[in-house]
Amino acid sequence: MSSEERRVFGARVADLRKQRGMTQGELAAAIGRTASWLSQVERGIQPVNRLDVLRLLADGLGVPLQVLQPDAPPPAEAEQAPQEHETNDLDQARLVLSGHPALGVLLSPREDFRPSTLDELRSAVARVWELTHADQFAELSAAIGPLVPRLERACRTAPAEYGSELHGLLARTYQALAAAFVRQNEADAAWVAADRSIREAELSGDPLGAFAGIYRLCHAFVRLKHLDQAEHAAESAVSALQQYLEVNEPTPQHLSVLGSLHLMLALVHARSGERAAARRQIDAARAVARQLGEDRNDFNLEFGPTNVEIQAVSTAVDLGDAGEALDIAAGLDTTGLSPERQARLLMDLGRAHAQRRHFGDALDSLLRAEALAPEMIHTHVAARAVVRDLILVAGRAASDELRGLAERTDALG
Repeated sequence: MSSEERRVFGARVADLRKQRGMTQGELAAAIGRTASWLSQVERGIQPVNRLDVLRLLADGLGVPLQVLQPDAPPPAEAEQAPQEHETNDLDQARLVLSGHPALGVLLSPREDFRPSTLDELRSAVARVWELTHADQFAELSAAIGPLVPRLERACRTAPAEYGSELHGLLARTYQALAAAFVRQNEADAAWVAADRSIREAELSGDPLGAFAGIYRLCHAFVRLKHLDQAEHAAESAVSALQQYLEVNEPTPQHLSVLGSLHLMLALVHARSGERAAARRQIDAARAVARQLGEDRNDFNLEFGPTNVEIQAVSTAVDLGDAGEALDIAAGLDTTGLSPERQARLLMDLGRAHAQRRHFGDALDSLLRAEALAPEMIHTHVAARAVVRDLILVAGRAASDELRGLAERTDALG
């Protein structure tokens, strides 16, 4: 579907839904999807190419398939027509979270785990995080499909001596899923994945892994705009860690998790418009980063002095302090961080330049971010908002580069 076709299709879905007197939530529940997914369909953001999903929508709306999509194959042809697959989404990963991934083992438990597969599972989990950091969501979804059921089954069938590591691998996998779902605006699925990661980390005997899961859970709450829940969860975790560290020597892992949770609280306060509270949390994270003394990637949190300043830039932009954001970013060297983190800084610089009406610099920053992490820029709400503003300001004078970026991000959808 082109962007125009998506807009026309989405408007048709919305009209048919309203004719039936259904809310988005009611229709989404009837077809087993989320209200956010349906909202994106109706706004022309989410394409619907697969015939099975089209049928699902038509059934939920109580109309023939051809009413919903006039150019769809007639029923006799539709049964045999090849299905186009939507790309760069996490549909398969969502299905993995639906229900219990290892029901068969519950009915007939038996030890069928082979220790020789451990190296393969370790590599697969590491690959999942590589795909997550690179925002390669289609590849991630394909990898998750077989991996999660394998790990869930292994956790239940392996001898006790392997249990701790297997639960830890599963916790890391669910944490990656939670991070990916947040970036794709699928916060309900991120909530489920984060909650499962917390449980698996606890079963692995790694309490810090559970705290890392809380961090992922907070991101889901923020995306859902449940800022009170995010604040409560993060503050509870910070309090527990601080009490522990009052009588115990901190490891780098403790500091990475504690600093990341301070950054989470800075995000929550910035989104609430609480300038003083947000800055206090940034300062607290800076103090932890100085104690840590280096950029690390414990629990894939990428915490350290550089990441604190990246978050400080984002917080300043959220608070409307564009000048401060640009000043902080001026001396930052992010070459040692993942492409996702580098792109995030460039995206926030684009937002800051747009606030200052430096439109050329804003476009340049966004294009550089897109080169590093195209999927993030194409799907991130903040990136699309900046591109939309740039297009509206430029009007007919919009450059080909800006128009191309607007098309790729569906900024005008």
